[in-house]
Amino acid sequence: MKAIGPLARATVRPGADGELGGFGGLFDLKAAGFTDPLLVAATDGVGTKLKIAIECDKHDTVGIDLVAMCVNDLVVQGAEPLFFLDYFASGKLSPRVAESVIGGIAEGCRQAGCALIGGETAEMPGMYVDSDYDLAGFTVGAVERDKLLTGVEVAIGDVVLGLASDGVHANGFSLVRRVVETQGLGYGDAAPFAPGQLLGDVLLTPTRIYVKACLDAVRTGSVRALAHITGGGLTENVPRVLPDDAAATLDASCWTRPAVFDWLASAGRIDPMEMHRTFNCGIGMVVVVAPGAATEIMSQLRAAGETVFQIGEITPRNGGDPVILAGL
Repeated sequence: MKAIGPLARATVRPGADGELGGFGGLFDLKAAGFTDPLLVAATDGVGTKLKIAIECDKHDTVGIDLVAMCVNDLVVQGAEPLFFLDYFASGKLSPRVAESVIGGIAEGCRQAGCALIGGETAEMPGMYVDSDYDLAGFTVGAVERDKLLTGVEVAIGDVVLGLASDGVHANGFSLVRRVVETQGLGYGDAAPFAPGQLLGDVLLTPTRIYVKACLDAVRTGSVRALAHITGGGLTENVPRVLPDDAAATLDASCWTRPAVFDWLASAGRIDPMEMHRTFNCGIGMVVVVAPGAATEIMSQLRAAGETVFQIGEITPRNGGDPVILAGL
């Protein structure tokens, strides 16, 4: 608790004081500047990416993953993440590991602009092997009632933009680990696709947090919908924000795919469509914008530090698939 306290205080923001120790965390919506807000909540974990972190004894990035997987799900509804809570369970608590993990959580909260206001640390011998641990994250955000993004405004002719991912992010790691195993590699070995880097370090690159760039874009009023590309890839996440009569026609040749995905596809002999159902394949967030605003929104997102590709358009579905993926 003494080690974690300063980490939480570093995430203070209007509405939260960043102090820990009570039975529940408090947040003041009025102090955060909202007048007629809807609350939006999300929860997620990091999955078997944790197995790689444990094997590499590198624990400072999975906390960022944990925050990212939650807050990126909030921003797609136009919500600003306000606060975050974590659950850390282990067989035998290592203060060094816990501090490293929660340091990553605090860093993720800083990137997302939300406060770390509480959490739970559970030591459960017999449930977990001594060195193993698991994480769960919980976040709450808010959006003014008249600013909620639902996808209902998506229209035929809208432009589909893709924001680049930073790698595998935090989905599909059971398959990643299987490919590594069948190739006879260790996580301390050189990455076959990234000269000068260790395989474990590349795979532990944390999930990109898109919150601040996307919120600024949403505030222009030109964004029709956002989709966080996690498990299920483009083919299963984009339909969640489309009207029943609309499809997203996308061209995979329009964006640069990180080398890790080419290696996984080749080494694992994974079918192209299966790759796009399992991984983000280089696109971590989809932004649907009004056609006349595409150039302006792309420039704004790039100025915010994002790598942006124009990857497709919204077309009539005509009873077909909600996502048409060409250029594979």
